[in-house]
Amino acid sequence: MFDLEALILSLKLAIWTLVLILPFGIWVAHKLQKMGKGRSWIEALLALPLVLPPTVLGYYLLVGLGGKSFFGIPLVFSFTGILIASLIVNLPFAIQPIQRAFEAIQPEILEAAQVSGLSHWQIFRLIELPLAWRGITSAAVLTFAHTLGEFGVILMVGGAIPGETKTVSIAIYDKVQSFDTSGAGILSLILLGTSLVAIALSYGIFSRYPSRSKRWAS
Repeated sequence: MFDLEALILSLKLAIWTLVLILPFGIWVAHKLQKMGKGRSWIEALLALPLVLPPTVLGYYLLVGLGGKSFFGIPLVFSFTGILIASLIVNLPFAIQPIQRAFEAIQPEILEAAQVSGLSHWQIFRLIELPLAWRGITSAAVLTFAHTLGEFGVILMVGGAIPGETKTVSIAIYDKVQSFDTSGAGILSLILLGTSLVAIALSYGIFSRYPSRSKRWAS
């Protein structure tokens, strides 16, 4: 049977993750590309979710969010808990593409803006953000698609509570366990199609609209 409730919950989780993490990712990426000493350690810390096994990261989140947690109330087995887990897991996907986009901006463009008398905020808002839009778009697409498919960490922190923590990936696992191959196949196909469309749209935008910094430099 098709699990619409799990699909809606996954979309809700992906949207909330994107809304909360994208501004943070832009801020962190902008700070990182201007840092000197200690930058490699911060980058390594933010990239840990890429290499840590989901069970390890899930365990630490389970300990941190369980009991009274850092927030004074237990957050495991709740939507808030899996949202926090999703934010942490997606840090590399939300930061690295934007950081590379900021680093690709030619210094001459920023120097010209400073000479023109623009403030740091004006340079960031009027020049750096528009030039980094490709990286921001890539971060948004990767974060959204990765959130839809996240399984291990979400399962450890949230379990499989229908309507609360049971996302599409967990619903697929449950259906396979109960030998509901048709239901698992339908949900898997939806995830496959959504991820493919998101990435294809991202690549299509990049190929149609080349980087502005290259056009300005020419």
